[in-house]
Amino acid sequence: MSPVRNQKINPVSPPPKFGGRSNGAKLPESFRPLLWSYKFSEIDPEKHKKTIIVSVLNYGDLDQWRWLIKTYGKKQLKQIIESLPASEFRKPVAALLSLLLGVKFKYASRSDKIRAERNI
Repeated sequence: MSPVRNQKINPVSPPPKFGGRSNGAKLPESFRPLLWSYKFSEIDPEKHKKTIIVSVLNYGDLDQWRWLIKTYGKKQLKQIIESLPASEFRKPVAALLSLLLGVKFKYASRSDKIRAERNI
């Protein structure tokens, strides 16, 4: 009898969602000033990722940008950014994102976006 047969083999667990972080993940404390208008303890990195991404890219520092890339991955980050209107980002940030990630922005006003979402 082979010794492997008697050992219990644990099934491979599925990879955790959301860039390797488990559910219930918390934001770094350094994000608090960027998200001052929200109840920081209730911000969920998965549910509120668009808000987090916009705030960090517009006002965050290099370490906070690195956290975004590590957490969401470049591919997902680019998809989320491209789904937002260019008006969400400050002009220098939009230019930098175009250079660094090859982001192609949709140039539409916020009112156009709101009308499209509401089918007005």
